[in-house]
Amino acid sequence: MKPCLRLLRLLGLSALSLACLIPAAVHAESTTRKNQTDKSKSSNTKAKNARQAKPKKKAAPADDGEFANFSQWKEVNDFIDDMVARNGFDKAALQALFNKARYIDTAIQLIKPAPSGKPKNWQAYRARFVEPKRINAGVDFWNEHELALSRAEAQYGVPAEIIVGIIGVETVYGRNTGNFRVLDAITTLAFDYPKTANRDARMAFFRGELENTLLFARESNIDPFSLLGSYAGAIGWPQFMPSSIRQYAVDFDGNGKIDLRSSPVDAIGSVANFLKIHGWQRGEPTVFPATVTDAGKIDNLINQGLEAKFSPDELRAAGVVSGSELPAGLRFGLVDLQNGTNPTEYWIGTANFFAITQYNRSYFYAMSVAELGRAVAAARNR
Repeated sequence: MKPCLRLLRLLGLSALSLACLIPAAVHAESTTRKNQTDKSKSSNTKAKNARQAKPKKKAAPADDGEFANFSQWKEVNDFIDDMVARNGFDKAALQALFNKARYIDTAIQLIKPAPSGKPKNWQAYRARFVEPKRINAGVDFWNEHELALSRAEAQYGVPAEIIVGIIGVETVYGRNTGNFRVLDAITTLAFDYPKTANRDARMAFFRGELENTLLFARESNIDPFSLLGSYAGAIGWPQFMPSSIRQYAVDFDGNGKIDLRSSPVDAIGSVANFLKIHGWQRGEPTVFPATVTDAGKIDNLINQGLEAKFSPDELRAAGVVSGSELPAGLRFGLVDLQNGTNPTEYWIGTANFFAITQYNRSYFYAMSVAELGRAVAAARNR
């Protein structure tokens, strides 16, 4: 444990939590490889797009953690017994595994909710993601993987700019995939989640992710300790949780295995597959700018869940109008982006906008994905 965090725990205090994104999701059903060759492209372009990401040096763990003797914890042994009974694991092997797992106090500190009282600020949030460095990296990523992005769009109906936006927001195109040992981080959160109102639900979630981590490692014939990711256990270019890897990830480069850690092409296909399964509609728009003429009339339009459920007539009746004509036959939701002490920004979201929120349950996140993708597309066309 880092000295400052150790001292705080000894004193019974907690470190100030940091505001971070927790990617929400993704991975598992494989697809048949399709021919990526586009004869209309130059041979130079084909060679560029066929390249995999350059291998990166193995990162040192972000936090080596401390010995916690997890194999002696009653809850861990109950979990082991359940894994043996339901999934056929060897009990002694799992006990030995958890005896090597480390307690990651940094994960505990980072997972804590942000301090209350500070107003949300969409423009400040947006500035972190829609900025020149990320836009330029997005142009390079799109140019290098243009064929794979085009194939994903054709197969799943998800535009290239949305896929580019998600991977850019999540990891800056593979640059920041995380270097926590996933098994350590998830074990820590599964059995010692900080005391919050939803602690039991979150511990149950992370125990499910721990089960999926072990199953994924067994299915892939890899050492579970070799998996590195975020402090919450998200893995690879698109930051899929282990359960999402097993459920939504695809072998999009056709090499016979799913590898979101070193194959950006698998990441591209997997992001598109996730969005399609979560309601993405081919050819439909994502968001429209909106004006609210009377904020007192929109209470029944906001905080109504992450789905598009209102007709254009219902929006107009509540004083919500758009400068663009809303397509007939679609349902919409009102998106409110708070700006601290400045006026709230309003948008009208379609089912496609709300599909992005299934990746991360945040209006800010979904809007930053849409705007980063749009900015990268505009930069490519300049």
